[in-house]
Formats: sequence, structure tokens, C-alpha cells
Amino acid sequence: MNSFQKSNLRIAVLALVVFCLDQFSKWLVLRSLEPGDEIVIIPGFFRFVHWDNTGAAWSLFSNNNGALALVALLALVALFLTRHHFDSHTLIGQVAFGLIFGGIAGNLFDRLVHHEVVDFLRFYLKQRSGTEIGFPAFNLADSAICTGVGLIFLITWKNESVNVPAGK
Repeated sequence: MNSFQKSNLRIAVLALVVFCLDQFSKWLVLRSLEPGDEIVIIPGFFRFVHWDNTGAAWSLFSNNNGALALVALLALVALFLTRHHFDSHTLIGQVAFGLIFGGIAGNLFDRLVHHEVVDFLRFYLKQRSGTEIGFPAFNLADSAICTGVGLIFLITWKNESVNVPAGK
């Protein structure tokens, strides 16, 4: 097996692991919480929720599930075809793409099968007034995508800083 095949295999295996963990976690949420239910884990900071999302991050573009599924599919294809531009031959690049592909596939599966994405991790701060400020609920697929994109940024930044000519 050549280096290119090993890189693709590592990406595919990690993507499959991320996809399976994401779907298993969402299955647990669907089995244990009704839509809108919440379980406080750390009062004033973290709770498990069951929120259905037909939009993107922060529920942007709500009720556009079909269009967002198409965008996710196009993103998967574009990233697959251009992955060699982002050091996908290095271990960190393979991890990044495995996380991104697995995360996109997990949320795309939800959009195609359930017609919405299940979000269940909710971090927030309860203010003295009783109001909450917080980050929108998210899931493991979202976490994998964000981590993978962050790694791609780091790889790109590192490569650009290495390639800067001396004296600049």
C-alpha cells in the first residue's frame, strides 16, 4: 500500500469512527430525552438538551434543511477533491480531514434521515439576574468539524510561517 492509500485509509477510518460516535450519541439523546427536554449536569454552566435544528449554526437558515444538506454534500465533495492542498499526507492533516469528513457526514445523515440535526450539548452562564447567556447547543459532529477546521488553520499558518523568506 502506497503513502497516498495509507493517508486516505487513515482519513476514512477516523471519519467512520467520528460518524459512529456522533450517531450513537444522538441515538442516546433520541431515546432518553423528548424534544425540548433538558438535564442539568453542572448548574449554571452545562446541561444535556434535546434540541432539533433545521438550520445551521445558531439556527441560521432555519427550515432550509434540504438546501443545507446540499451544501454539506457539496462541501464533502469539494474537500475530498482538494484535500491534497492542505497537507493531508501528514498525520495531523489526516486527523483534521477525518474529523471534518466524519462530522459533516454525521450531520448530513441527520438531515437526510431525520430532516433535522439533533443538538444536545449546551454550555451557558446563569447571571445573577437569572437570565442565561450561552453558546448554542451543538453535537459531536459539530465539535469534530470545528476541531478539524481549527487544525487545518494551524497547518496552513505553520506552513506559511515556515515559507516566509528571511528578513520579511
